[in-house]
Amino acid sequence: MAGMFSTRGRYALRVMADLAVHDGWVSLGDISERQSISRKYLEQVTGLLHKAGLVDSQRGKGGGYRLSRAPEDYTLGEILRAAEGGSLAPVACLDCSRGEICPRADTCPTLPVWRELGSLASGYLDSKTLADISTEADGGLVE
Repeated sequence: MAGMFSTRGRYALRVMADLAVHDGWVSLGDISERQSISRKYLEQVTGLLHKAGLVDSQRGKGGGYRLSRAPEDYTLGEILRAAEGGSLAPVACLDCSRGEICPRADTCPTLPVWRELGSLASGYLDSKTLADISTEADGGLVE
């Protein structure tokens, strides 16, 4: 299923896992170095996370980003939805976030398969928390 989630979504999970294992305000420079993600791209990702209320930000010396709640209070699904623009649909025809409905929805024989896959993926990602992946961070995800 290559391509189901963008780089932005994958990086959002890595940023959130990084923040989960570091206390206090964490600079983008530190995250960039640990995660090997460009600072410029991190600014975009953290902007989306901040807009969704998932992280707090503080400018200036000693500032940076931190989680707005405990790691166990985030689902991976909500993080991915924030980064991906609201939808975890596996195919574009199920992504209703743009207000468009596929004109073939009534006759497409594959739609039920994609709908079920989307439901399974969403259910799985909504059952996993940030705490689940941040406790596994010693496998190279964070540091």
